[in-house]
Amino acid sequence: MIPLSLAQIADIVGGELHDVPDPEALVTGFVEFDSRKVTPGGLFIALPGARVDGHDFAATAVSAGAVAVLAARPVDAPAIVVKPRGKASSNAELFSHDEDGSAAAVVEALSALARAVVGELSREHGLRVIGVTGSAGKTSTKDLIASVLRQIGPTVAPPGSFNNEIGHPYTALRCEPDTRFLVAEMSARGLGHIAHLARIAPPLMGVELNVGSAHLGEFGSRENIAQAKAELVEALPGEGVAILNADDDYVASMARRTQARVLTFSAEGKPDADLRATQIDLDDVARASFTLTHRGDNVRVNLQVFGAHQVSNALAAAAVGLENGLSLEQISAGLSSHVTASAHRMDVHTRADGVTIINDAYNANPDSMRAGIAALAYTASARTQARSVAVLGEMSELGAEAVAAHRELGREVARYHIADLVMVGTSQACRATAEAAAEGGVRTRMVDTIDAAVAELEGRLGPGDAVLVKASNSQGLWRVAERLMSAHDNPRDISR
Repeated sequence: MIPLSLAQIADIVGGELHDVPDPEALVTGFVEFDSRKVTPGGLFIALPGARVDGHDFAATAVSAGAVAVLAARPVDAPAIVVKPRGKASSNAELFSHDEDGSAAAVVEALSALARAVVGELSREHGLRVIGVTGSAGKTSTKDLIASVLRQIGPTVAPPGSFNNEIGHPYTALRCEPDTRFLVAEMSARGLGHIAHLARIAPPLMGVELNVGSAHLGEFGSRENIAQAKAELVEALPGEGVAILNADDDYVASMARRTQARVLTFSAEGKPDADLRATQIDLDDVARASFTLTHRGDNVRVNLQVFGAHQVSNALAAAAVGLENGLSLEQISAGLSSHVTASAHRMDVHTRADGVTIINDAYNANPDSMRAGIAALAYTASARTQARSVAVLGEMSELGAEAVAAHRELGREVARYHIADLVMVGTSQACRATAEAAAEGGVRTRMVDTIDAAVAELEGRLGPGDAVLVKASNSQGLWRVAERLMSAHDNPRDISR
């Protein structure tokens, strides 16, 4: 963040100073929602939630070094207070218990502050914002882009999925005067959401990965999802660049919805794409190597992240690198040295006894589930007498399509000849997956707890076996992966 006085921040967010002895006191650190993470010179954001109210921790935050608190009511500490305007019309969980609009007021103020800071950094210091969206692969691609761009300048793209109306401005406010690039992951739960995020940190480049069925319950159709995702390229200026996946028809059609120049990529090697991948090979843990081609020039890329679907993500990152002046050789070096940066995202380790655990339990939708199962099947098939084991949980936010989508997931498990399925959860959707997999010949067990899932596997895994753990983050299945990895000391990092 750029240094700003409390008076300046109050003016930017439309707030009033309360119990502030020095309005010219400078905020020189970062904003934080967690009082335990506050550092000297920072600004504490008092966000009221369903279970915990940040206002109750205002004094603690200031004693830890915060200059002041951004709040929706006066607190026992120096504060910038913004007025609630009534309950927000939003389907965000944050606002579901926000009857008077306190949380909405604080988030709106945070967004205004981020907009002002990004604007200043863009005008005066040349900050470039790269937006990334898609139904699957946003976080992985954001991390790959960061690895490429960090070779030529300071880049903000923190680990994890800071991609909504809270995480997006929080991420933007990590930028400082020397930050050259902000890689902004953008998600949506409805129409207008990405457009809103783009106004907070206006992108110069927009990466469109795919249009799948994630959040289908909220959007109603893939056409609506495509319309929402296209808000990113619609927000680009004429001098901007829209980076589009030529392998996805919905994405390819977005070319006519932007005034920016269009650059395309294809993991299928389509000859008319600007960047193409050919000669794709996978090693024994499904890490891809491929030849990257651009305008007749070629370079070999050896990825250390897992799954054939990462080739498409890497091409998107390569396109961003090219548009920022990197050579193909620099891009290959950045991509080939990249390792998993965000927790529980295709995080692969091999235990001392030879069992490989694929922890991809941060999120799940039909497209990412399919990619994970394919990576699991390939990993097991590359080994002698190895079993493939899928530990799966429910995919959230699929609405009326949930049962049908979970049934299709079970068919995918069988189609890839996965040996064993442990389904964690007893909902109708989970049952549909288990039944479809069993009908396809997969040895299937249903359990209702994390402990039961671990018990199903302890002592039954042998050298070479591969285990995929995947579900929506709300299911907490990453705990299964962590317990399986800790079952044997010193899991082996299988990076090249």
